[in-house]
Amino acid sequence: MAIHKVLIVDDSKTETLFMTDMLQRNGYVVRSAGNATEAMARLAEDKPDLILMDVVMPGQNGFQLTRAIHRAPEFTGIPIILCTSKSQETDRVWGMRQGARDYITKPVNSTELFAKIKALG
Repeated sequence: MAIHKVLIVDDSKTETLFMTDMLQRNGYVVRSAGNATEAMARLAEDKPDLILMDVVMPGQNGFQLTRAIHRAPEFTGIPIILCTSKSQETDRVWGMRQGARDYITKPVNSTELFAKIKALG
């Protein structure tokens, strides 16, 4: 499956703008959401090929949202890469157990991100 449409879920406007610019310059169509409620609304409107998910967000955190998306039959098959400042190995393991396909620590390195996206596609 070729990855073309990406949903960024992050409450930081700075991180969202940085990743949006990086992805758009490489030909991806990008939408964003600042929290879990917005993310679910975006998913209902248009299913992305990939979700880049922050962990630390107000309300439902990225681990919880990843688990909810991963378990929802209508979203089966959408890979999630967690992009977070949480750099502990236990966080990475927990994120993968929630259904994430990969894990990147912030600040996001473009070479690493594109390699992970390519590996999924």
